[in-house]
Amino acid sequence: MTGNVIQPEAFKQRVNDVDDEQSWIEQLKQGKQTALKPIYEKYGKRVYALCFRLSGNNEIAEDICQEVFVQVWKKIGNFHGDSQFSTWLYSVTSFQAINYMRKQKRWWQSWFVDKDSISGEAMIDAIPTTDEQHDFSLSRSGLDKHITNLPEQARIVFVLFAIEGWRHEEISKELAIAVGSSKAQYHRAKKLLQQALLLEDQTQGVVA
Repeated sequence: MTGNVIQPEAFKQRVNDVDDEQSWIEQLKQGKQTALKPIYEKYGKRVYALCFRLSGNNEIAEDICQEVFVQVWKKIGNFHGDSQFSTWLYSVTSFQAINYMRKQKRWWQSWFVDKDSISGEAMIDAIPTTDEQHDFSLSRSGLDKHITNLPEQARIVFVLFAIEGWRHEEISKELAIAVGSSKAQYHRAKKLLQQALLLEDQTQGVVA
């Protein structure tokens, strides 16, 4: 009977067995779940980083990251090659993160303006900044920790616009907010980041 028995090794797949990304995608579309392994190994860290930037929480980022790859498995048929796979994957990641956070009660509460936030905006407007989109480097070491500390609304808009390349019209549609609100939150995030980086530079200067 052993000649007709499928050995466990038949289900194992090494990354080296897959020639390139296109073959992984084709295997997924054919229902071969093992093709998720090389995709996860290639993109897992980048997907987690995006989840963390959007959520600002390690545990939540891990949950979202896991769900992203479940969705990749379920929705790979929606990828038609019109864009790079990475672009499609990060789009799936962004939508999944937003949907996850939208289910949290604090999500809805955070988008309502209160007196404290109004006074806070006045303080933010007093921070000296420039209007250049690249007046600080997104690749600057340690920037992620400052992004994580942004208020939720500002953080999400900043990550989607400045890092993921969404347009404000796309952000407003997905978050169900006005385009002006998206722009205002991005402006708010920029000012807070510039303030944090300025303070960091001044502190390092004192230490030096």
